[in-house]
Amino acid sequence: MPVEWGDLAFKEAIDFFRDKLSIPTERWTDIMADAHNRSFMVAGAAKADMLTDFRSAIDKALEQGTTLEEFRKDFDNIVAKYGWQYKGGRGWRTKTIYETNLRTQYAAGRYKQMQDPDVKRLRPYWRYRHSDASINPRQKHLDWDGKVLAADDPWWDTHYPPNGWGCKCFVETLSRRDMERLGKDGPDPAPETDYYAWENPATGETEMVPNGLDPGWDYAPGKKDYTPRVDKYPPELREKMKQELDL
Repeated sequence: MPVEWGDLAFKEAIDFFRDKLSIPTERWTDIMADAHNRSFMVAGAAKADMLTDFRSAIDKALEQGTTLEEFRKDFDNIVAKYGWQYKGGRGWRTKTIYETNLRTQYAAGRYKQMQDPDVKRLRPYWRYRHSDASINPRQKHLDWDGKVLAADDPWWDTHYPPNGWGCKCFVETLSRRDMERLGKDGPDPAPETDYYAWENPATGETEMVPNGLDPGWDYAPGKKDYTPRVDKYPPELREKMKQELDL
């Protein structure tokens, strides 16, 4: 189901967020993909105290359902307190921080709920849904809309939404009867994954990203039984990540 910010406060999403480690960064590329499941960052927030204040503002939004306008007030206070020279306009930057964090935490909370053994036993299929609220829909996301796969299909490891900046796609669970009502006698074949080349500006390395996904979004928010690919991060951050995440 789509995110409704006022209804966001549920335990799984909040617990997932509070379990993260705060990692100061210089660039958005310092923390990529699955490492977001274990770390909280705001691109360019390199001071630990400032990052803590941002974390408190996001935590408040998760727990109390505070609006974007209320978050912007917290943002302004943090910027004034630390004299932060951030990149991008205020409107764009605040919306990106707020929506990216809330959407991914929400998705992670839903992921945990849907992976519950009792839920999977009764509703073992997941259906990809494209949100009608998207102003500029991505063609691949439209192509995936309505695809029904088994909950444990490995396609979800890279394509569980959101799948990019501003993506509003979501997943719903289905029972066998639900699937039959859709005229299906079994799950669909997983969509074929093809890739495009993207040069990471932080490392200069070329990475292959699944088509339809923005760089750094090829992971499942909430899936934590993995080892983050810290070898992909800049050397100055790599050792810090290993130490903080006890790798």
